[in-house]
Amino acid sequence: MTSASRSGSRTGASSGRNEDRALDESRPRDPDVELMLKFQGGDERAFDELLFRHQKSILNLAYRYVGERSLAEDAAQDIFLKVYRARRSYHPQAKFSTWLYRIAVNHCLNAIRARRAAEATLTDAAASAETNPGGPNPQDDLREEVRRAVDALPENQRMAVILLRFHQFSYEEISESMGLSLVAVKSLLFRARETLKEKLKHLVRPDE
Repeated sequence: MTSASRSGSRTGASSGRNEDRALDESRPRDPDVELMLKFQGGDERAFDELLFRHQKSILNLAYRYVGERSLAEDAAQDIFLKVYRARRSYHPQAKFSTWLYRIAVNHCLNAIRARRAAEATLTDAAASAETNPGGPNPQDDLREEVRRAVDALPENQRMAVILLRFHQFSYEEISESMGLSLVAVKSLLFRARETLKEKLKHLVRPDE
């Protein structure tokens, strides 16, 4: 190959890489990723904006998992504190919300394990407080029964159900957030559905 040919090849390859880079940079980026990168660079207001955008959804996730408002608020604060501390090691390899939910999922799983370890004394208190002075409300009873059935699922099944049903995550997003394969997520949800079907079958009226 002549010198001119080699030069032309290098020029062509370089041009191709530049075009690829230009195309990549022209794609719209996740605005939350942009905010996180600004925060990584020292812009504290960017973190405030991320907090404003996501605090409600993270609080809802924590509440559905731990079941108590005060515990959910504490969990949400801890989750965002972890985000704050992780700013230097952050790399935008996925949507920001996927990265955030993975932190939230791991934190909630750890929180529920710790809670269950100390649950012996709470059980008696909950049983003694289980009264309804205003009379029974069938709709509330139904919701409570469904909530208890979901709460009783194994941890990973429970989290997958919460992300799917209450946060409208796709199977792929659940897979990324929980760090599981797509097959594992589908298996978790299948087993969860079968368990819930069995536990709640008395709530389904037979066709007349």
